[in-house]
Amino acid sequence: MSNIVTTEQIERQILLYRGQKVLLDVHLAALYGVTTKRLNEQVKRNRSRFPDDFTFQLTPDEVDTLRSQIATSKSGRGGRRYAPYVFTEQGVAMLSTVLNSERAIQVNIEIMRAFVRLRQLLASNDRLARKLEALEKKYDAQFKVVFEAICQLMAPPEPKKRKIGFLVEERAARYGKR
Repeated sequence: MSNIVTTEQIERQILLYRGQKVLLDVHLAALYGVTTKRLNEQVKRNRSRFPDDFTFQLTPDEVDTLRSQIATSKSGRGGRRYAPYVFTEQGVAMLSTVLNSERAIQVNIEIMRAFVRLRQLLASNDRLARKLEALEKKYDAQFKVVFEAICQLMAPPEPKKRKIGFLVEERAARYGKR
């Protein structure tokens, strides 16, 4: 199975839509070794197994956001005619009941592992944030500088912007004018 797909590959494909971690139909189809059309066909044939909290179709705004994130083509230019479907963790589990193959079973196991691992990572980050907040309240004055430094390290770095042109002060200093 390890040569088919890894948990890390799956984790990179998990997206967040409507407050839920989901996988796109096109990514799932590739993992299962079927076409996107076949995967969605099976879901439509078994619609009662896929309520709206298991799978849903993206809105046009969500599709535009997706297009800008992963550079998919527009419809009419070789792109998809229909908005993609996304599957929550429960939807992925239900897919294994409609796609009966050894590969589907093995891929589902890896997908479930990826979702569990993401849940564990999020829980550990939440615990760390709560512990830091408790320590900050307890030792507020004494370690304020330390906590500020830790918070800065936890924040994503801001991109450095290069200054273009001369600043007024630099020009004045260089040419002796104000």
